[in-house]
Amino acid sequence: MTSKDEQQAEYFRNRLVKNEHHLRRWARSAGIEALRLYDNDIPEVPLAVDRYGPESGAYLLMALYERPYDKDEGLEAAWLNLMARTASEALGIAPGRLFVKTRRRLRGLEQYEKLGAESVELAVREGGLSFLVNLSDYIDTGLFLDHRTTRAMVAAESAGKRVLNLFSYTGSFSVHAAAGGASAVTSVDLSNTYNAWAQRNLELNHFSTGDHPIVKADVPAFLADAAEAGMAWDLIVADPPTYSNSKSAPADFDVNSDWPELIEACARVLSPGGRLYFSTNSRKLKWDATRLSLPCEDISAATIPRDFRDARIHRCWRLLGKIN
Repeated sequence: MTSKDEQQAEYFRNRLVKNEHHLRRWARSAGIEALRLYDNDIPEVPLAVDRYGPESGAYLLMALYERPYDKDEGLEAAWLNLMARTASEALGIAPGRLFVKTRRRLRGLEQYEKLGAESVELAVREGGLSFLVNLSDYIDTGLFLDHRTTRAMVAAESAGKRVLNLFSYTGSFSVHAAAGGASAVTSVDLSNTYNAWAQRNLELNHFSTGDHPIVKADVPAFLADAAEAGMAWDLIVADPPTYSNSKSAPADFDVNSDWPELIEACARVLSPGGRLYFSTNSRKLKWDATRLSLPCEDISAATIPRDFRDARIHRCWRLLGKIN
């Protein structure tokens, strides 16, 4: 290790301790057991550090963001090991309870794949609800922490509503909508793995898929069929992946080019006066409200949780259904 590496580790340690102390009381009072403790705070230490589970039995997930320059793999591995030891010691979490992953920009037809057969899974609390997370097998754990505030918004608006959750992933929005008193929540995703995960999350919170069905379907095809059948929902959540080239879908999906068509398809099944929440993690999407038939409001700033420093971690819009 160089003196520069050691200095970076010390800066990293100090910031982790400071952030954890600052967020501890808030997380406890809010019933949050999955939060971000470090969000690329120091440019020379391009990491994200998330804590999962109760403080007495917590796990850490440390992710290295792709650097804007090449670095020798051996030196990078040694640097990562140093930062992992630093995080473990600073937060008092055993090294065996810390997982390290590397995030990188996906290019062309690339998609993140399952990392391995091992499974380290636990349930974490959020707003009085429980969600299963997997810390070992995938790049993402099954719970997008940056949408915690957006999920609470959806829950607050769901009472008595028919809710449609598109690209539903592991069903966290669906669970919040059901807990908010939705009359029915329909979750749509093309992945058998994530649909099974969503079912487990619903059942973990004592909700039935009989009341809140999970549909395996390609979202554009589902929306086309639903519009033709005259179906409608009062509240729709659409948080699509940036890119998808599933073999089960008739066409690839690229949110940067396909977002207007997706929103218009949602508009056709949105009840009069209903609401559509559309969000994206893409930083390349060029929003143009003139391409849409529904009035919209950019609510991104109001949806970024306090434990995230990156105000561009996602963007979110609220669109209102036409009133006949």
